[in-house]
Amino acid sequence: MAVRPRDDRYGFSGDESGEDPRLGGTNASQERGDDRIRAADVIAEGVRGAEPVEVPARLCSVAVKLLPVVGASVSLRSDGMPIQLSASDEQAAHLSEVQATLGDGPCMYAAEIGAPVLASDLSAGADARRWPVFAQQATAAGVSAVYSMPLGNDAVCVGTLDLYRDTPGELTQREVRTALLVASLMTLALMALPRQAENGQPGGDEPWLSGLATDHDEVYQAIGMIMAQLGVGSDEALARLRARAFALNRTALEVARDIVSQRKRFDRD
Repeated sequence: MAVRPRDDRYGFSGDESGEDPRLGGTNASQERGDDRIRAADVIAEGVRGAEPVEVPARLCSVAVKLLPVVGASVSLRSDGMPIQLSASDEQAAHLSEVQATLGDGPCMYAAEIGAPVLASDLSAGADARRWPVFAQQATAAGVSAVYSMPLGNDAVCVGTLDLYRDTPGELTQREVRTALLVASLMTLALMALPRQAENGQPGGDEPWLSGLATDHDEVYQAIGMIMAQLGVGSDEALARLRARAFALNRTALEVARDIVSQRKRFDRD
């Protein structure tokens, strides 16, 4: 696991980035400015013409273009399981669901502490020992490193932007700055875009992003059904759902769909 202290400007301090330490003062500031301009140009092109509900998926794709990663996903925090909003591809979506099912992993930890978490090698070492079950499933799916950036501000973490790499390796400080820039824009997209009513017109009472997570309605329906079947509380029902998914080597969302469709019941086991 690699968790580094934040500073006020870029989210990390220190000089472990691989950048030339002789670059200082004006040159370093100019380089940072140039990096932001280049990244901003790619981001602007990536989201041009997008409808509000398309922005999270577009930004996930932009992150893959800008950084040495093969996938990206974005999830919101919730009282129970994280809610996946978008992913760049099926692999990223699957690993996001795996962490939600396990209730553990770099992305869960980043949301908990509200700071970036860089798990640069899930195949060996400290990262693999910190999250052994997730590390095994990630490497089996072809991912060897996960970088998770919190969404929100210093006071509140509303979710994470999660980046997946198929080989072990650290992000450079320049790449971390780019990832944090994408995360900050993702936060703006999730929190500051216009609200929409159910008929698609502006001014409704629900944020537009509420329509992005319809798959997870099934998770909460399933939790309610487990509560009724077993006479347990919501925390216990969620724990039972996660345990069943883990035992079957499936995601919680997949098992929830079986419960909602009444293919599985917990009071008949």
